[in-house]
Amino acid sequence: MSTPLVSILIPVYNTAAYLTRAIQSILEQQYPSMEIILINDGSTDASETIIQSFQDPRIRYVKNEQNLGLVYTLNKGIDLSAGKYIARMDGDDMCLPGRITQQVAYLEAHPEVGVLASRVSLINEMDKPIGNWAADEQNTTPEQIRGFLPKDNCLAHPSIMAKAEMLKKYKYRSEQSQAEDYDLWLRMAADGVVIHKLPDELVQHRIVHNSFTRSRQQNVFKKLAKTKFRFVGHALSNGRWNGFVWKTLGYACMDQLKAIGKTLKKSI
Repeated sequence: MSTPLVSILIPVYNTAAYLTRAIQSILEQQYPSMEIILINDGSTDASETIIQSFQDPRIRYVKNEQNLGLVYTLNKGIDLSAGKYIARMDGDDMCLPGRITQQVAYLEAHPEVGVLASRVSLINEMDKPIGNWAADEQNTTPEQIRGFLPKDNCLAHPSIMAKAEMLKKYKYRSEQSQAEDYDLWLRMAADGVVIHKLPDELVQHRIVHNSFTRSRQQNVFKKLAKTKFRFVGHALSNGRWNGFVWKTLGYACMDQLKAIGKTLKKSI
């Protein structure tokens, strides 16, 4: 196969129940110049059998002999990617028709953009719609995204398509496990990387009962504060200190106070 324009990176860990539909949703995009990199991160279910049942030459199957974690697997996939652009999706999500074509066309027409998200629709384990993510829905313009990121994440990780050179430069940090995507957007935004979002819903993002998206609701302020303080520390250690970092630090302090208040309220 000739060098693809787009590499679609899918880490897989025990998502056999949804994986067939996830892969099919990408193959049905009918985009001619893409590779699909499926990295099995030590799954103990039928994920490997499902991946190997597909014979499409655009699929590249890579296997970690043991579970090495999402950050390691994502960075491995970035290193393996041959495309000009890298798109993300998870093994339990689904691409909606035209996603790849729309994102590639936008990035080709807007070379100043480093990262392009889209809006997502949320579904449950039974493929039933469960509404939209408010932060995603309310922050779609570049100005809204940049203004909101110091407060919280508003970019759905599985919807991202980015310049490969950007992801190969920044990569994900293991120190920010469970918030690796948010940390990446913060670091990029602090450096002035241009982030846009298409207003269309191009991905169905699945929320399962034991997912981080769901569990983070139990202690959201504590998790947000920890993520932001780590980001600020990294920025300082690399000599990056600007208004964006200051703003993020301010929100981190407010999050910490809210987390303390929430803990005290529970103890009363």
